[in-house]
Amino acid sequence: MKKISIAIDGPAGAGKSTIAKVLAKRIGCIYIDTGAMYRAVGLYCIQNNIDYYDEKAVNSVISELQIDIYAQDNQQAIYLNGRDISREIRTDEVAAAASKVATYKEVRTALVRQQRQMQSEKSVVMDGRDIGTVVMPDATLKVFLTASVVERAKRRFEEYHNKGVNVTLEELTQEIIERDYQDSNREISPLKKADDAVEIDTTLLGIDEIVDKIMSFIIEH
Repeated sequence: MKKISIAIDGPAGAGKSTIAKVLAKRIGCIYIDTGAMYRAVGLYCIQNNIDYYDEKAVNSVISELQIDIYAQDNQQAIYLNGRDISREIRTDEVAAAASKVATYKEVRTALVRQQRQMQSEKSVVMDGRDIGTVVMPDATLKVFLTASVVERAKRRFEEYHNKGVNVTLEELTQEIIERDYQDSNREISPLKKADDAVEIDTTLLGIDEIVDKIMSFIIEH
């Protein structure tokens, strides 16, 4: 099969990561979790006593970081400078650090460069908020997933409930509304549908139905 690249963008709770993982497995290529890459930067800052609220301090070390993503035992493995950090990045502390460093232009520039390098080397499915517009403007196929605010809040509620996190549906609904505004209005790489992206409303669709739709678009391309 020829090398392909699939960009999946959309707001929080639209199902990007879930769909990207299933799709990557379906077509036999690597899933690139761009959010995990920002978590890797956050983890590096925490472990090396770098204040991640200090943009200059973070920028000064970003060139030292090499992040790689591999398919390993049917799971995605995240490596930072040759060390597997897949488990270490899944904490609330690292998530907070990732959210902050992701707002820094030099950090985004460095990681976009690495993401494009991955795209040049192998077939990938990559998800985020600026993949089709910034990271892979030349992607084989661009998909923009949407869903109603109510549906996205319900999905997050179920996700948190399964993890034992006590939060109300109302709180999550407001959180998603605020996140949508922030993502769409941020100065650097805002959430935006690429002009040539295929838009899929996932509100009433199951995972397999969404993946089947994307597969049909891939075949057309």
